[in-house]
Amino acid sequence: MSKNKTQSRQRRGSHQPTLAQVAEVAGVSSITASRALNDPERVNASTRQRVLEAMEHLGYVPNLIAGSLASARSRFIAVIVPSLANTVFIEVIKGLQATFEAAGYQILLGNTDYDIEREHQLVRTFLGWSCSALVTAGLKHTPACRRLLKECDRPVMEVMELGEALDLNVGLDHQEAGRCMARHLLGRGYRQPVYVGARLSDDYRASMRYAGHREVLQDAGIEPLLIELDQLGSLEEGARGLERVQAHYPGADAIHFANDDLASGALLHAQRLGLRVPGDIAIAGFNGLPLGQYVTPRLTTIQSPREAMGRLAAEQVLRRLDHQPVTQPQQDVGFTLMIGQST
Repeated sequence: MSKNKTQSRQRRGSHQPTLAQVAEVAGVSSITASRALNDPERVNASTRQRVLEAMEHLGYVPNLIAGSLASARSRFIAVIVPSLANTVFIEVIKGLQATFEAAGYQILLGNTDYDIEREHQLVRTFLGWSCSALVTAGLKHTPACRRLLKECDRPVMEVMELGEALDLNVGLDHQEAGRCMARHLLGRGYRQPVYVGARLSDDYRASMRYAGHREVLQDAGIEPLLIELDQLGSLEEGARGLERVQAHYPGADAIHFANDDLASGALLHAQRLGLRVPGDIAIAGFNGLPLGQYVTPRLTTIQSPREAMGRLAAEQVLRRLDHQPVTQPQQDVGFTLMIGQST
């Protein structure tokens, strides 16, 4: 992000749309627009629909803190993640929370369940409660949500992956992580690796890693093979993934799983089936979760610095809130290839 773009971002509060502008676009009075939001029973349905459409068009967010508090910022920071059951996001939240709380802020969590439409509604709610800043897991948003985030007058931090960010960005290159593991497998002599992920349209970072994996195989003249599971990462789904690879690609000599939960489930199931890992089939994952380091054989994986990512992201947000310059709006936390005995 250029210096001019960063400075423009820091000044953008003056462009917040007002209720009067919403009323003008909707072709109603300010009082009618206010009633449409706060007392909808007193406004006919078609008028209220025009007001809602004008709000959406302008990116207007009603401030839910009333009276004398309306111009104040709260002391909480909104954090929106795809899952509160996934260890990966819990560790990112841990880094965020520790750093924000040390500075006197509390976090308010939102869970999208990998639904970006739900993310849009959460963003509207948190902006309406005048949060001091927002942290979202990822760069992928609906167009309407992107407009809200782009026009809001507070720091927006997007974590987990790198890319064209709206404001601040801390993450890692998932496509390069996919390339890294594919290169490792080819370097070990495997020539029929299969990538196994789940709901790749939702878990799009896993899809990015597959893109990197596919690129390396195609460059080596090897056909990239893919299995997509119906459910997100779990030990049980990993076992199913191994069975599906055996059924569809009996010649496969390695499986590159989208995460360690799937990989660990497959590794444990391989033992039940009497398969030797890596003798009969090699298994690799992603994330560097403790589970994968305590199974036998120890899992080959890529470790992402999740808690450190959360701390760094929080530090950048706090600098912006303290009106200090952020010299690197985008920061790459990198990753580490952890070679175990499973490959």
